[in-house]
Amino acid sequence: MGLFEKNDNVIQKPITVHPTIIKTQFVAKEIAELAKRHNISPNTLDFKILEVETYTRTNKEKSEADWELIDDEMLHKISDDAEILNKNFQIKQIYEVKIFLRENDSIFKNFNSAVGANATKCKIYLSIKAGSKIKVDKTFEKEFVDYINKSKVRAGILIYVFDKMLKELVLKISAQAKVDGTLSYDKSITLLIAESHEPVATIHDNLIFHYKKDTTQPINGAIDYSKRGFINGVGEGNLLIEYIKPKKGQPGRNCSGEFLDPMEPFVRYAPSFGVDDTISVIEKADTIEYVAKKSGYIVLENGVYQIKSDLQVNTIDFKTTGSIVSGLDSDIALNVKESDFEKDAIGEGMEVEVNQIDVEGNIGARVKVRARRATINGQTHKTSEVNADELTITVHKGLAVGKNIKIGRLESGEVRGRMVSIGQAVGGDIRGQEIEISLCGSHVKATASKLIEIKKLQGSENIFTIDPLVHKEKEELFSENMDNIDELGKETKEIAKEIVKYEKLVKDNTAAFNEIRKKLIHYQQNKIAMPASFVDKYKQFQKIQEHLELIKKEYIEKQERFKYLTMKIASFQESIFEARIINRDKWNGYNELIFKLVSPSIDIVYKPFEGSTEQIFALVETEEGTFEIKPVHE
Repeated sequence: MGLFEKNDNVIQKPITVHPTIIKTQFVAKEIAELAKRHNISPNTLDFKILEVETYTRTNKEKSEADWELIDDEMLHKISDDAEILNKNFQIKQIYEVKIFLRENDSIFKNFNSAVGANATKCKIYLSIKAGSKIKVDKTFEKEFVDYINKSKVRAGILIYVFDKMLKELVLKISAQAKVDGTLSYDKSITLLIAESHEPVATIHDNLIFHYKKDTTQPINGAIDYSKRGFINGVGEGNLLIEYIKPKKGQPGRNCSGEFLDPMEPFVRYAPSFGVDDTISVIEKADTIEYVAKKSGYIVLENGVYQIKSDLQVNTIDFKTTGSIVSGLDSDIALNVKESDFEKDAIGEGMEVEVNQIDVEGNIGARVKVRARRATINGQTHKTSEVNADELTITVHKGLAVGKNIKIGRLESGEVRGRMVSIGQAVGGDIRGQEIEISLCGSHVKATASKLIEIKKLQGSENIFTIDPLVHKEKEELFSENMDNIDELGKETKEIAKEIVKYEKLVKDNTAAFNEIRKKLIHYQQNKIAMPASFVDKYKQFQKIQEHLELIKKEYIEKQERFKYLTMKIASFQESIFEARIINRDKWNGYNELIFKLVSPSIDIVYKPFEGSTEQIFALVETEEGTFEIKPVHE
């Protein structure tokens, strides 16, 4: 048997490797050494397994004389024997093989595969690449088993021991291949060809601080270090800390026969802290859990974790605290005590989100505050935002959003609330359900759905508006209703046309239908077979009648829905006649009163005369479809 190989001097040089029979435990090593002696690649050599001897022993001393040869019939029983997980048990195989030059006419010459394993070598796989082909013949099953076993031996994997699945796998593949005589793979696949005893990994102890939230996630590639988590807000029932107990794993044995002894677990994070009565300790088999009994923020003081609700700081800024975001439901009451009004109590760009907050000083540029209740005993910057259900601000220049809002002095700021009370307004845009202004200056825009009341009017150039859709949710609901009305209007028109069409069909065919029905009754009474054409026409007319009834019913339902939505639209406007604009003072300069009708969408405008003492104004329908703003009594 020969092989041609190129070198620098001779174009082709025949190389002869005589078949060599070797008995060894390490076939791959013997192939490599033989290839080296002949100065060829190990890939040019192939081998055939002539005999396999499997030896085992169980002895702490592990003397070479203790090895015992196992009968072939007992090989598969080894993997079921509990002794295989005995640390002192050993297994090895000696292979008698014949090594020779690889033949080019092998059925596996176009079969590209490789034997691989998981990390522990307890699962062995045959990976077959896409495009692989084998021409199948009568001896395919035996040759395929031999091919797999040689691949395993070359990789140092035991054969006949952990491969019970191999017989069924080969039979299944063979059955698929025998259909057309060729086994081919359009896609790469991986097949399990051996599986031994997987060890259970050792668990090292660990301490997980669940309450520490990562608040410095990159935004557009940059990390916002202002959100570094000055406090850690927690909710009742939250898992705060979890201790993972150490646990030694269970041994295994891989497909090479090697015993896998689990390592001893490391103990490095055993809890050395205590907790007070705000945190419960739950002992479990594998963990110790520390769970919050109340909402607030968690702190470690003198080695003891506890949950607190009240927090006091002098300032909130990038340098000292960063943003404080603990959630609206965290039950944290924050008190910011900066009393120097030349400094910002909450610095530029900071975010604060707590349940309650009291600020003694000012709020800086681009500050965002969210709370259930907030009190700002200073002034807000024109670029700041404060959002709270119950909100009190001394001097406001930015954006305020809430339910019940009280502002001492409004200086060209924006207010969005339900019940809004302003001490003094110097410019600004106010929107709410009810608005009260004790002292109104100039350039104020106030828009309410129910009431605008001015106690004293000093300025002018003000616009006071009653708008039933002042709140965004009402505006969205109104818009949705209008869309539905438009859609229903189109649908009812189309159905009305269809009703006319089918009513005409019924009218035009009623006489013929009645005639067919008489004939069918006659046929039935005289037990005469009814003509199929008569039956079809009868059923066709019945379907027309049924369809007409269905579309009439649908038409009525859509009309009812149309009326309901139209009434809802009207309800949006009804409240406008109960709304009032009140000025308890005389009118100064130029001011506008506006009532915004919903349907039709019309603005009714009134301009009180200079010096007028008329106080209460409402929208009045003077005649059908005609509206005016007029002075009224309470």
